[in-house]
Amino acid sequence: MKTKQLGDKGEVLVADYLKKEKFRIIARNYRQRNGEIDLIASRDDMIVFVEVKARTHSSFDLSEVVSITKQKRIVACARHFIVEHKMYNSSYRFDVALLENLQTEQIVYIKDAFAPYEL
Repeated sequence: MKTKQLGDKGEVLVADYLKKEKFRIIARNYRQRNGEIDLIASRDDMIVFVEVKARTHSSFDLSEVVSITKQKRIVACARHFIVEHKMYNSSYRFDVALLENLQTEQIVYIKDAFAPYEL
């Protein structure tokens, strides 16, 4: 499976997971010049920015694949989203969803995986 297809399938599985958890998907692959956020979801007054990481094998620890640089890009992109959509009164969280084997469709979902430095 190609990298793009792998990522797309992973994002679909995580979006379905979030919907089962009563979240509403409000954006997929939100892009702006500083970066991209795979999924943005909401429930009540909580906005969740989700980074999805899917791999066909676990040759390394998936929980370490979101570098500090990547985190900063996600936070900058989230700031842009918040301003663009005037969502100033919401709470925010940055989660990471890890998928090692798409055949089993098992998701390791990490809430509050990292904190924004200044949101």
